[in-house]
Amino acid sequence: MVALSMLWLPILLSAVIVFVASSIIHMALPWHKNDYPGVPNQDKVMDALRPFGIPPGDYMVPRCSNMEEMKKPEFQEKLNKGPVMILTMMPNGPWTMGKSLVLWFLYSVVVSFLAAYVASHALPAAAPYPRVFQLVGATAFIGYAVALWQMSIWYRRAWSTTIKATVDGLIYALLTAGAFGWLWPN
Repeated sequence: MVALSMLWLPILLSAVIVFVASSIIHMALPWHKNDYPGVPNQDKVMDALRPFGIPPGDYMVPRCSNMEEMKKPEFQEKLNKGPVMILTMMPNGPWTMGKSLVLWFLYSVVVSFLAAYVASHALPAAAPYPRVFQLVGATAFIGYAVALWQMSIWYRRAWSTTIKATVDGLIYALLTAGAFGWLWPN
């Protein structure tokens, strides 16, 4: 078993590498350009929603209050009439990336820490590079990608968006695994 304190360098370095790679993927490449297309008649939709002053949060429309209501013809009519949507309302004003970037980096540190935790309990010091790469990579992939699949399963996010995010997660996992394999204690 390897002490977690011996893995602080690969934890932080892998988080930095993932942060840089994700910045390149999302800002320099057109890979995610069409993940969220605009709605038709965007200005009219915005004008129609603005008077309601909907606070930031996640919403479902139509939404019933219980299972019995879901079975009622009135609710079924709402579903058939539409629109049916899951909506995330964000605060008004320009987007600021600072908070999101900090949270993304901290998330990357957490994924690397969890990968380190699993590997530290499963591998000895001087474990061979391929074994470190395999275990850390699989753990990091779970943290970066697998949890995203439920958004397409339950909330109808486009599978194309989820698949692209899964490919991103695979890249992040491979980079994390490489950093750990390189810096694994001897």
